[in-house]
Amino acid sequence: MGTSTLDKQRKAIQKKRNGTIDALHQYSRDSKRLRQASIRDARLDKLAANRGRKEKPFMDRAAFFRDRINELRVNVLTQEQVAEFTHQLVHQLDEELAAEKKARRPGRPASTKEDLLRRRVEALTAEHETGFLVPELTTEANVARLERWAGSGGTWSYICAMEWVRVSKSGQVKPAVFPPSSGNH
Repeated sequence: MGTSTLDKQRKAIQKKRNGTIDALHQYSRDSKRLRQASIRDARLDKLAANRGRKEKPFMDRAAFFRDRINELRVNVLTQEQVAEFTHQLVHQLDEELAAEKKARRPGRPASTKEDLLRRRVEALTAEHETGFLVPELTTEANVARLERWAGSGGTWSYICAMEWVRVSKSGQVKPAVFPPSSGNH
């Protein structure tokens, strides 16, 4: 990240006080400025962490499809390949969930990890029924954008520049708006 607000305020106060900020009393204007800057930095860090948590599943999807394209060494995918890879992505946690269930002793409640895995699998399956959001990979231009995204270090701005579609379990493909507004589509 860049320079924090706290660092900027501390530097300004040091400049004003000829290099020392040791002699601030609790209710001074300068100590209030430092407190407010600290609170602002904490709030911004919290917002950035929440945003990262929301963006991570879409970044993971894009990375999954980029890896599949690199494995096949092709410029575009067919609709059948997109549907197959979407199915793989949706069901990639099934083995891990089955292993968690098998490791549990009979009569014991599910572990927290198992509950989280089950919820993720259910959410992915439900989204796949109605239309799973994936990058449009049947056009060379969008595949090139996906490659540029990988080259940019996987930044969010390149993901937003890509075209996205919804692939349903039945194989229907519909154009989609990205990023999704809430969870409704």
